[in-house]
Amino acid sequence: MSGTTRTSADLDPRRRRTLFRAWHRGIREMDLIMGRFADAEIGTFTEEELTTFEALIEVPDRDLFRWLTGEDAAPTNYDTPVYRRLKAFHKHDAPIH
Repeated sequence: MSGTTRTSADLDPRRRRTLFRAWHRGIREMDLIMGRFADAEIGTFTEEELTTFEALIEVPDRDLFRWLTGEDAAPTNYDTPVYRRLKAFHKHDAPIH
């Protein structure tokens, strides 16, 4: 996968910027985790949810990856409904083919 599959033409400037940042984090694994979630959810976020997602984008890749994989617990200030949606979005109970 080379990047976003969603067009940003229907998004306001803030959401476009956030979508771009979700796909350009630094390490490819986090680009895929954050970018795919953003592709699916960015158009439905409330302003408050968007603010919360923007805060997650600012978390260093290593820390966020450890939270999402369960190596470390997410700090309470980041353990939000948006974070839980992100984590559930990438949860798989069976092999991925």
